[in-house]
Amino acid sequence: MKIGVLALQGDFSEHINSIRRIGVEAAEIRLPHQLSDLDGLIIPGGESTTIGKLANAYDLLEPLRAFGRQKAIWGTCAGAIFLSKDAHRPQHLLGLMDIVVERNAFGRQVDSFEIDLDIPALCQDDEQHLPYHAVFIRAPLIERVEQDAQVLAALPDGRIVAAQQGRLLATSFHPELTQDDRFHRYFASLARESTGGPELRQE
Repeated sequence: MKIGVLALQGDFSEHINSIRRIGVEAAEIRLPHQLSDLDGLIIPGGESTTIGKLANAYDLLEPLRAFGRQKAIWGTCAGAIFLSKDAHRPQHLLGLMDIVVERNAFGRQVDSFEIDLDIPALCQDDEQHLPYHAVFIRAPLIERVEQDAQVLAALPDGRIVAAQQGRLLATSFHPELTQDDRFHRYFASLARESTGGPELRQE
């Protein structure tokens, strides 16, 4: 397997390290042709407006949309905004996920926080059902999910912080900043399913 991380801006190196830690080949992606041999792609945190502008400048918008219609993409924080269909302001979005996102919903960087979340999708093979420790930094809120998107995780007050739509994932928080690799393993399983076939590389 080979999973790419969009490396235009943001904390892509942390995702690269997390992917390699679970035994999967990782690659930094900056140009359209680099998408051709990937099984999945992660869009990292950073600044969603900047990521969108750079993706447009590098002629990546349409190739990313085409990739997301066939294979797995996971957006974390700013990446979740970039995946969404609506962020309540004019900016470049992929529009691949039926989610509406509110930018910086939890305040400024000084308002960053950590919390344990119950995420059943990560606990299918975990008899202890351990909580997932989530790190929020200038995080967006998934205001609502529509059509085919589903809630994957929410705060105790019900606010949505992770969603899934088929092979597409969006998380408000930063799994790459923890040593818990369950989310990266979960995404790798989606990437494996989306590619399939005997030619699939095994980690």
